[in-house]
Amino acid sequence: MKHLSERIQRMSESQTFAMSLLSKKLQDKGVDVIKLTLGEPDFKTPAHIKEAAKKAIDDDQTYYTPVQGNGDLINAIVDKLKRENNIEYNNNQILVSNGAKHTITNIFMTIINENDDVIIPVPYWGTYKEIVNLAHGTQIFIEGSFENQYKITAEQIQENISSNTRAIFINSPSNPTGISYTREEMKKIADIVKANPKVMLVSDEIYEHLNFDAKHESFAQFDYIKDQLILVNGVSKAYAMTGWRIGYMAAPEWVIAACKKLQGQTTSGAASISQKAAVAALNTESSIYEERMEILKKRRAFVVEEFGKIPNIRFNIPTATFYIFPDFSAYYGKSFEDRTINNSMDMSMYLLEVGHVGLVPGEGFGIDSCLRMSFIKDIEVLKEAFVRIKKALANLK
Repeated sequence: MKHLSERIQRMSESQTFAMSLLSKKLQDKGVDVIKLTLGEPDFKTPAHIKEAAKKAIDDDQTYYTPVQGNGDLINAIVDKLKRENNIEYNNNQILVSNGAKHTITNIFMTIINENDDVIIPVPYWGTYKEIVNLAHGTQIFIEGSFENQYKITAEQIQENISSNTRAIFINSPSNPTGISYTREEMKKIADIVKANPKVMLVSDEIYEHLNFDAKHESFAQFDYIKDQLILVNGVSKAYAMTGWRIGYMAAPEWVIAACKKLQGQTTSGAASISQKAAVAALNTESSIYEERMEILKKRRAFVVEEFGKIPNIRFNIPTATFYIFPDFSAYYGKSFEDRTINNSMDMSMYLLEVGHVGLVPGEGFGIDSCLRMSFIKDIEVLKEAFVRIKKALANLK
């Protein structure tokens, strides 16, 4: 008899990876599918980063690494935080993990107890919800309005905070919306955190280098909440290193010690070769990701223009990342042949199986009216994607 734990049965599958897998299965059958599902642009890891990894192999740096991370990588993270975010951390306030997702898992498995509340803005990246679930916490969902670019307000947080609140989770720039919080909005949230000493603010800033219109604003600038702040970051997005699996956190020493203890009994230290590559990445001149942002700006402009041509679809223009989160609900209730579109999953499956374009249903992000598109391909590919999307939507009656 098969027996699975209650915790794994409570957990939902990643909608992003599920749609990516379905897209790949169609591709394997010979169907020409345009996959705009994963948060993984078609950029290559820069050559000097790959060279650093090759050198590490040639130098036989292939052994176990310290649980907390190699000293040179920790130093590079400390330097980066000072240089780019103007905040001082010491080496005991840094922990390197196997990707930002692993970092988030470490955090919530160590700072919350059963039934502790974690405030999560909606829409959210699905992993936030599921990791809190895994840790037996209680998710307190606060939905942002379309009119406010799906950002939640300090007033909403204040209304939902209680004696059970242990953490507030903010992702800025945001996956799936591509929207960032302003300094003024962050300041109001930081003030609430300061007024609630047992509350930790977990700030996922993995997309910090992918801002289109303004500089990145970090919660780290409010030094009066430093003892309550946990920064999450990594090298995946800015440096095209999704497969290298290096994430990190900056946090109070007691949080780092607890997460280090957990990581030591689960995964141990991150891969030695990847850590050497990450050192090279963090020491990279900013021109690397600035050049890539120029490419993403052109893709964003094209995607915004094309969605603007489709009747009855509303969307916010992303200010960062490579995501757009349009509302398709005007097409719900319509049909094509034997299909009726009732929700975001129906719409994403319709666009995949009929239009041959892979998008991610918004239900996986907590907003069923929307779908997430990752504009991660060349504009010529995106052009074809919109030809297919427009045709598929026009067939719905």
